[in-house]
Amino acid sequence: MQELERQFHINCVPGDVGRYCILAGDPGRVPAIAALFDDARQVAYNREYNVWTGTLLGEKVTACSTGIGGPSTAIAVEELHKCGADTFLRSGTCGGIDLSVQAGDIVVATGAIRYEHTSLEYAPIEFPAVPDYEATGCLARAAEAMGLPVHLGVVQCKDSFYGQHSPGASPVSYELKAKWESWKRLGVKASEMESAALFVIAAALHCRAASCFHVIWNQEREAAGLDQRMSEDTSASVRVAVEGLKLLMEADRERQ
Repeated sequence: MQELERQFHINCVPGDVGRYCILAGDPGRVPAIAALFDDARQVAYNREYNVWTGTLLGEKVTACSTGIGGPSTAIAVEELHKCGADTFLRSGTCGGIDLSVQAGDIVVATGAIRYEHTSLEYAPIEFPAVPDYEATGCLARAAEAMGLPVHLGVVQCKDSFYGQHSPGASPVSYELKAKWESWKRLGVKASEMESAALFVIAAALHCRAASCFHVIWNQEREAAGLDQRMSEDTSASVRVAVEGLKLLMEADRERQ
């Protein structure tokens, strides 16, 4: 590919972003993250990539949207890394699977099922999609300190949103439904679309990554006739990511 002054998709150059990045799928969520930074400003907005940079604890940090799914997440991580980033915390949304996971809760991923294809271009399927242990602990501690209901466990990552929500319409419904039953029996906490790619790409780049999610809905609780309330306010997961990042930054400083 022709050498460009700016990264082709995120439209950034080294110096635009910090070492520490918080990722969100939705470009509209990035200003809410940046509002918790000091001196934040928008440095780029191209396609689905809304990029804001400010400071936390006196150090440069960045919030960047990835769009939906593994391919666009891979582009964001690759290009942010080329601009100097090496730590990625995802603040996302998910749908619950385990019956204990209710709308409005926080899920912190301890691993991700690679039921997607982006990660296969970075590692063979035998390689696990796992987050950085320390970063994951920081997210969990932040959620607990905030008094939020938090679940730690494996999440499932997919490529098709409607493959989950309307599997019967698919010509391969037999596979989608059988796999979903497996996730339920294995105690998988939730389903989302980015973390498997994020964790594997971070490993390939020798970076750190971790994810927390706001639970919007749990279709299994609905099917079981349990109480349901759709929850679309993602502010708690945003605060978990920012407070978790502060804990990780403090731990990094103690090692210096």
